[in-house]
Amino acid sequence: MATGDANARADTPAYGEPKRPGASRRPGGRSARVQSAVFTAVGQLVGAGQRETMTIPQVADLAGVNPTSIYRRWGSIDALLGEVAVAALTQGEPLPDTGGLRGDVAEWARIIAADIGRPKRRAYLRAMVSARDDVVEVCPCWEIRREQAEEMIARARGRGESTPSVRQLLDHVIAPLYHHAVFGLPVDESYATELVDDVLAFSVSSPE
Repeated sequence: MATGDANARADTPAYGEPKRPGASRRPGGRSARVQSAVFTAVGQLVGAGQRETMTIPQVADLAGVNPTSIYRRWGSIDALLGEVAVAALTQGEPLPDTGGLRGDVAEWARIIAADIGRPKRRAYLRAMVSARDDVVEVCPCWEIRREQAEEMIARARGRGESTPSVRQLLDHVIAPLYHHAVFGLPVDESYATELVDDVLAFSVSSPE
């Protein structure tokens, strides 16, 4: 059995548990090493264009772990792929705190655009969409972005600023960024800034 590199290379996402309410604690010790090796193996296989043919035994062999461990923890290749994609696309980056809502949202959008615009990130996002054939609930990565938007808006309202709603930020900033990433359209700082300027120009404070 081949032994996978448990540490991601410089051009491979440094995966981690998405931080959200109700999430389990970050695994430690051997569990963390297994997760790191498995996530790295999935990333390498997706990056090599093997999303459609990937199997749990294949991932296990590349990661150097027992397939039973993967089946027990994730159950299916699609569930595993979805968790890897969420971790890759929501790195738990600190929210910008520029002292004003426009600066916060603009920097937030630019960080996300720079991240998901990378070829590897696009591959993970497309793979995640492909894996979710029967969408029965909101993707966790969307919920994480919602929480971030809520935090920035709450801070702005605490400063007495007029703000858009959380839904307006998600629908008119985050959704277009992810749409462009999935369909191969340009995703850069200029586009992100334009989206923020547009939503702040036409939006007004509204109840959630």
